Amino acid sequence: MPHLLYRLPPHSRSGVLRAQGVQEAEDGQEALKLCSEHMPDAILLDWNMPVMNGIDFLKKIKKSSSAHKPIVIFCTVENDIPHIEQAIAEGANEYIMKPFDSDIIQSKFLQVGLIQ
Repeated sequence: MPHLLYRLPPHSRSGVLRAQGVQEAEDGQEALKLCSEHMPDAILLDWNMPVMNGIDFLKKIKKSSSAHKPIVIFCTVENDIPHIEQAIAEGANEYIMKPFDSDIIQSKFLQVGLIQ
């Protein structure tokens, strides 16, 4: 099972991600700290996070000195074309629009090669 870091609002969590090796950060700054301690294989990232938003977090994680670069999947209500284009341009591997369920997560994990 890949090591995964995610930050999703409470109403999005209802059973979508329950597995060993999954960590949660309450905000972008905490997520960055967790990644500096142990870089996960994948990050599910909300655009609208407190302290540091998702796009700023993505920029920092992509510029980190870690040799391992995680797969980043944005999960957000920001579903207009400019937001999607910006996320992809900054290095996101995929983009999921809320609301979503475990089938959508599984489909995206398949697309980015996290699961077979």
